[in-house]
Amino acid sequence: MTNKGYPAYRHLTFRIHALRQMFQRRISDSDVRELLGLGIIIEEYPDDTPYPSCLVSGMINGRPLHVVMAYNNVDREAIVITAYEPDPNVWSDQFTRRRS
Repeated sequence: MTNKGYPAYRHLTFRIHALRQMFQRRISDSDVRELLGLGIIIEEYPDDTPYPSCLVSGMINGRPLHVVMAYNNVDREAIVITAYEPDPNVWSDQFTRRRS
């Protein structure tokens, strides 16, 4: 688990899939921006393509949220892949560890 281990980004891009999921799940772009500023990386996926990605976890207005984001090092662009409220049946330890 890394605390704010992702680099600072110049641009934040939301994939269409992320926007659709966020709308359905009532997660605002400001919720995602806040989470990326305050959250912690709980899983890293360095081999993802076309860019490495990670899972960021945090509480926004008392609501647990996860955001999967990729990072384009060349353009310093953070790319939001999806955002969701973690299932307590799948996640434990303040939604930072998968249950066995």
